[in-house]
Amino acid sequence: MSNPCISCGACCATFRVDFAREELLSEGGTVPDSLAIDLLPGLCRMRGTDHASPRCAALVGTVGQQASCGIYEWRPSPCREFGLRAPLGIGDEACNRARRRHGLAPL
Repeated sequence: MSNPCISCGACCATFRVDFAREELLSEGGTVPDSLAIDLLPGLCRMRGTDHASPRCAALVGTVGQQASCGIYEWRPSPCREFGLRAPLGIGDEACNRARRRHGLAPL
C-alpha cells in the first residue's frame, strides 16, 4: 500500500501546530526559526497554522492532489507524532476529520 500522506496534506491545512521553543534551530532543535511564531515563553507555533483557515507554511503543493512537507526531516514533534495510534500512522480519527474538511474520503 502506498502512503496516502504523500498526496494528501489535509492535516497540514487543518490543525494548529504548537511545539516547544527548544525545537527551533536557534535553540538546538531542527525547526527553521523563520517558519515559527512565538506564542508564549517556551512555546511556538508553525507559521500559517494560526489562521482561521490554517495552512502550514512548510506545506508544499495542493491538498488532496500532490502535497508534502517541505521540512519533513526537520518537522516539529506534533507533526512527527500525528497519527501514530493508527496503522502506518495514517487514517486515525484526526486524519479523517482533516480529510473530510477538504472534501477527501476517509482512509
